[in-house]
Formats: sequence, structure tokens, C-alpha cells
Amino acid sequence: MIIIYNILIRLYSFSVRLASVFNPKARFFVKGRKNIFKKINQSIDKSQQIIWFHCASLGEFEQGRPVIETLKQKYPQYKILLTFFSPSGYEVRKNYAGADYIFYLPIDTRRNAIKFIKTVNPKLVFFVKYEFWYHYLNVLQKNKIPVYIFSAIFRKNQLFFKWYGGFYRNMLQKFDFLFVQNTESKELLNSINIKNVEIAGDTRFDRVYSIASQAKNIPIIDAFKQGKTTIIAGSTWKPDEELLVKFINSQNNNELKYIIAPHEIFVENIERIEKAIKKKTLRFSKADERNVLEAQVIIIDNIGMLSSLYKYGDIAYIGGGFGKGIHNVLEAATFGLPLFFGTNYHQFNEAVQLVNLKAAFVVNNFSDLEINFKNLLANKKLLESTGEKSKKHVVSNLGATGKIVTKCEKNLSQNQYAKTP
Repeated sequence: MIIIYNILIRLYSFSVRLASVFNPKARFFVKGRKNIFKKINQSIDKSQQIIWFHCASLGEFEQGRPVIETLKQKYPQYKILLTFFSPSGYEVRKNYAGADYIFYLPIDTRRNAIKFIKTVNPKLVFFVKYEFWYHYLNVLQKNKIPVYIFSAIFRKNQLFFKWYGGFYRNMLQKFDFLFVQNTESKELLNSINIKNVEIAGDTRFDRVYSIASQAKNIPIIDAFKQGKTTIIAGSTWKPDEELLVKFINSQNNNELKYIIAPHEIFVENIERIEKAIKKKTLRFSKADERNVLEAQVIIIDNIGMLSSLYKYGDIAYIGGGFGKGIHNVLEAATFGLPLFFGTNYHQFNEAVQLVNLKAAFVVNNFSDLEINFKNLLANKKLLESTGEKSKKHVVSNLGATGKIVTKCEKNLSQNQYAKTP
């Protein structure tokens, strides 16, 4: 099986190089790994003790961030190395101040894994949620370097649990400890004789709760809201926007306010949304405390504001559910908002839980959106109680970071450079 694995890795690398001719993301993937070992050698201070975190992309980084920042604060003697597989993570967070070194992860070949780990010589390693790279895990195990995975979630249809999945099960056995999100994941791992497992939960809850506590005041949005009921739509795509625009245009209630934060903020997309809406719209970049009073819809034409914007909402619509999958629902839930999203949400455990709690509503079509929006808007008590379910769910799931840090502290304190308890 290892031969097939190596062939697939090389085929993948070749296909990405081929795609880089016409695909910008693939181009970043290839360019970012060019002379990667030279960059690492020039950057890494080999006299320092290193904790290595690996994330597939941006979402996994947000899960890893609470652990990174807790260890950085508690053990400042260690340097933090952060690697990404995807350009979607690296290109956005390559200047993240919480890590001392940030690189693309070299492709998982035996030679690369040996060279990388010899150069970096980490004292402790964390993989976030998933990413199971055979050669890296194998070399770490041979060098007796402790490696953990956290915020992991497993499903019975994964290869690990198939009769022919021995090679993949072997990778799981190379982890010193696995922190999983739920009981199902633990039971699945136990069923294949992996016992070094603990249900710690999802570190994203800690992350969004921290974000909410630091949410910025946005005076323009304060002036826009004027204390009125506000529907905020975050990270929306065209199918989401078409439903929202239809609802906005169908309403005669001028007491309702809307904030739309599209996933794609290029000018043509903003103009498309503006032209479709029959109410008074205003781009955030053009808003001031006077003209914002006349607007009923604000369109956010920048990135980075969304997590703070949710504090001004009464209902949240989360985009992406008619495509590859919904965006972060917890950022809105932590502010105590009822949630709406499209049908492609089942692979997101937190979204499934919120639907089961009746804190979130699944939108199959415009009728679903309209009926449930109107029900909430017509019943203030229902609106508040539904939002409270969201907030309680976030609060009840806090604490994963503390469990993970406590478990790994033994490895850190054994090191001569570690912080004295």
C-alpha cells in the first residue's frame, strides 16, 4: 500500500504543477513550496525549542489558534512553527503574529519528511482536526517526538473503518493521543483498537467566544441600526443572495434593516447585488453617519469585519449552504442569534447540533426562508428564546483548549527549557 500511496502523492504533486499554469490557487501552492527547505534553513534558529502546529487550511487554523496562543503565553521559551497545506490558509495567515515561523508543508515524501523533521527538530507536534500524512507521522514516531491531533472528528464512512483501510488505521496508531469532538468519534476509534482517545470537544467554541468578547464597536453600523431589528447575512454566495434579495424586495416593513457581507467582494459582484435590491442600499466603504440613516441595506465591501458585525444582528443567515458547505456558524451563534443556512450543512457537526436544538433553520427554498423569517420577526419572545439556544450551545461547549493544554504539559515541563510550574 505504501507504494500506491507514494505514487498517488507524486501524481498529485505533478497534477498541481500542471494546473498552476492556469489556476491561481495551484500557482500559489507550487510557488510557495519553491526552495522551501532553503527558506526553512535560513529562518529556523536551531538553538530554540520548537512546538510545531500543522493546519490544512484557514478553518483548521482557527481551531488551532486557541491552543497556539495559550501555549505561547504559558511557555514563551518555545518557538511556534505553523505549517499549512493549502494556499487558502497560508496566504491569509502568513503574517500571523502568534507564530514565530510560518511555512507551507513540503509534500509528504519520505525524503521530505526526514529532512523537515531533522531541520525543525520539534519537541511537540499538533495536527489540527485532520491531515494524515504517512511519512511525517512515521518519522515523528521513529524519532519519539510526541504528536497529538485535536478537534478531530471521525465518521464511519471514512477509510479508517473499512475492511481495506489497514494502511490508514496504521497512521492513526502513530499519534500519541487523539482529542476528538464527540462520542461517536471516540467509539469509532475504540472499535479499531485505538484507545488513547479523549472527548475534548471543538476548540472553535473557545475561539469564537474569545472573538465575541473582543468584538469591536462599529459606529457606522450603530448609526445604521438605530435600534431596529437587523438581519445580517455573512459570507454569502450568489444562490444565498438571490433568496435574500427576493425576501428584502417582498417586504414593506421599513423598520427592518439588512446587512449583507458577500463572500466575494469584487466590484462586479457588489454591483450585481445592488442592482437587484429595490430598497435603498449603501456600500460600507461609502457610508458616513449621515447617509447611513437613509439606507435600509448595507453591503459590506471589505473583509475582516464579519465577526464583529454579528453583534449588531438579530437574525443571521450563513452563506455557502448551496455550494461546498456553510461558513462559520459559531461566530454568529456566540452572539445569541437564530441561524439560517442552506441544505449542505451535514458535514459540519456544530451546524447539525444547532439544527437539532432548533436554534438553526435549514433553507431548502424561498418558502422556507420567508416562513421562518416571518415567524421569528412576528414573535419577539420566540426570536429571543431561539437566539438564547445558540448562545447556550456555545457556552456549554467551552473548555477544549484547557483539556488539550493540560494533557500535553507533561511533555513540555520535562524539557529543560520549559516554564517552571
